Amino acid sequence: MMTSRTIVTGAILVVAATPTRAQLPNPADDNRLVRVMTRNLYHGVDAQIFDVPNATTVPDLLNKVAAVYNGYFTSNFAERAEAVAAEIEATRPDLIGLQEAILVRTQFPPDGGATLASDVALDYLQILLDALAERGLRYDVAVQTHAFDFELPSALGFDVRHTDREVILARADLSPGSLKLSNAQSGAFAVNCAIPTTLLGPITIQRNWVSVDAKIRGASLRFLSTHLDGDCLPVTSSIQRAQARELLAGPAATEVPTVLVGDLNSPADGTGDAYNDLISAGFSDVWPVAGNGAGLTCCQADDLLNVASILDRRIDLILFRGGLATIEAVIVGDDASRRTASGLWPSDHAGVTATLAVLK
Repeated sequence: MMTSRTIVTGAILVVAATPTRAQLPNPADDNRLVRVMTRNLYHGVDAQIFDVPNATTVPDLLNKVAAVYNGYFTSNFAERAEAVAAEIEATRPDLIGLQEAILVRTQFPPDGGATLASDVALDYLQILLDALAERGLRYDVAVQTHAFDFELPSALGFDVRHTDREVILARADLSPGSLKLSNAQSGAFAVNCAIPTTLLGPITIQRNWVSVDAKIRGASLRFLSTHLDGDCLPVTSSIQRAQARELLAGPAATEVPTVLVGDLNSPADGTGDAYNDLISAGFSDVWPVAGNGAGLTCCQADDLLNVASILDRRIDLILFRGGLATIEAVIVGDDASRRTASGLWPSDHAGVTATLAVLK
C-alpha cells in the first residue's frame, strides 16, 4: 500500500462542471459506454517494509528483510486474487489500472543487489491474470512499468528483490475491432519521496505512471493510471502536487478525452491538495456525480484480518476530462462478505469502477 502515512491539509475543494442528466446518453446505448476500474492490489507487507529503514545493525536488517519476504506469503495474494477476479467478473471493465502489482524475485547466494535477482518467487500480475483466466475472463497487459525496485540480503540466505509495477489491463474478449489500443506510454516522476535509513542512506520510493490511447466501441480516449506518493511526511502533499503537475504537463496534456485513475493518496474531501489541483485543471470526479454513499476506499488493517471494514477516506479515484460523463460509479471490495476463506480482505484498499458515456 505505502499510503498509511498520508496526511495533507489546507485546501479549498473546487468542483468542476459536469453535464446534466439531460445531456447524458441512454445507458442502454452500449456503443457509447466505456467501463473502467482502478484497483490497488496491495503487496501485503506494509508493516514489515516500513520497518526495514529502522534497522540499526546488519543482523537486524537481515531479519527485517526476511520478515518482508515471509509477509508476502502470509498476506496470500493467490487467495486474494480470486476475490479481485470476482470483482472484475461482476463489473467487466474494458480498462483496468492496477497499482502495487508487485514482482518478488530472489537470488542465491546473496550479494545485496550487486547482481540483480531474477528468480521469480511471486508475480502478482500473473497470479491475477491466471485467476481471471480460471473464470473464463480474458485480459491483456496493455502497458506496464517498474516503479520502486529495491534488493537486499535476508536472514533466509538469499537476496529479496521487491519491484512495484503500474499496469493497465485491457479486456481481450470484445468483438473484433471493438477495442483498439495505441500509443502505450510510461514514465517515472522526477519528484519522489526519499526515506532516510541508518544503514543504507536514503531510499527513494520511485513512483510512475502508465497510459494508453484506446478506441472503444468507436469512442477515442486516453486512459492513464498512477500511484501518487503517500510515504513522506511532512512533505507528502508537496510531493503529490509536484507529481500531479508532471501528469498535467505530460500524459494528461492532450485534447483527447482523458480518464485518470489510481491510488492518488490525496483525499477527495477538500483537504487533498493534489486532488484539488487536478479538479482545478478541469478533471471531474465520477463519485460525486454517480456514486452512492461516502465511497471510502482506504484502508483496512496492514494484515487484512480486521473483521469489520475500517475504510475511512476516499483516495482511490476515477477522474475524467473532455467529452465524457459519468453514468455509474461503484465501490468494490469494501463488503465484509467479500473476505477470503481465511478471513483476508482482497486488499487494504477498495476498488472503484465506473461507466462513462462518450458525449456527441
